[in-house]
Amino acid sequence: MPDRLINLDVELLRAFVTIHETGTFTRAAEMLGRTQPAISLQIRRLESQLRVPLFDRGGKTVTLSGEGAAFLPQARKMLGLNDEIVATLGDGDLEGEVRFGAPEDIATRYLPGILGAFTRSHPRIRLTINCDYSPNLLDLMSRGQLDLALIKREPMGPAVGVSVWREPLVWVALDRAQAEVSPLPLIVAPAPCIYRKRALAALESAGLPFRPAYTSASVAGQMAALKSGLGVGVMPAAIVPRDLMILGDALPELADGEIALVTARGGGTGPTALLAKEVLRNLERRPPAS
Repeated sequence: MPDRLINLDVELLRAFVTIHETGTFTRAAEMLGRTQPAISLQIRRLESQLRVPLFDRGGKTVTLSGEGAAFLPQARKMLGLNDEIVATLGDGDLEGEVRFGAPEDIATRYLPGILGAFTRSHPRIRLTINCDYSPNLLDLMSRGQLDLALIKREPMGPAVGVSVWREPLVWVALDRAQAEVSPLPLIVAPAPCIYRKRALAALESAGLPFRPAYTSASVAGQMAALKSGLGVGVMPAAIVPRDLMILGDALPELADGEIALVTARGGGTGPTALLAKEVLRNLERRPPAS
């Protein structure tokens, strides 16, 4: 028998894994609803228990030490077992409310199955879903009206949320002839849509004239306009339907977008944390778009 038995604290493990996933102590603190010094203290306690350093702190970024990298899959396994027990014990007795937001295209394509399974597994957790543009969702969160949101953000912009995937954007149209029209007829969403921002920035940088030929907040409306040959639009490369053409180098290159999951301060536990975990777990293995 060892000299002493060490009972690892799940809260410390969650802090460790969250720091790795978010990339900084500060972002982990925001996601878990704690202060940065409190998170640092938790890691020091965990390192003291394990008697190994878990992070290399010499550089500008937080990276796992060799011991930390070896411990990571074990920590995730323990957290997964803990969360599974909590989620299933008592037939879904966890209760509360989660106010969740996402842009329409993400909500309609990726979330129905995830949210449906979640509500069936946790019937006492009430979900309220808000579909809107990312800046509007972040504004709602800052005013305490959202608990969790999937947003589109700048990959090199402010550190907000946990990165889920990068999103290459492409120009699309019914045929290549649309790209040769001047001024270029654009099919876009109204501001503050990030795809609109990408399109206008690329065209203005290249000095190409353009005009808004069709503006709609509805993804279905924009798709109908594109398929009717009314102009050129921007969408993620992964979801371009077969009956639309990717224009390639006919127009200026577009900067990537990025999808991130953002949790309101104080939402790192309970129903919000449970839904965040399910969203991340499912989207990490999302199937490729057809």
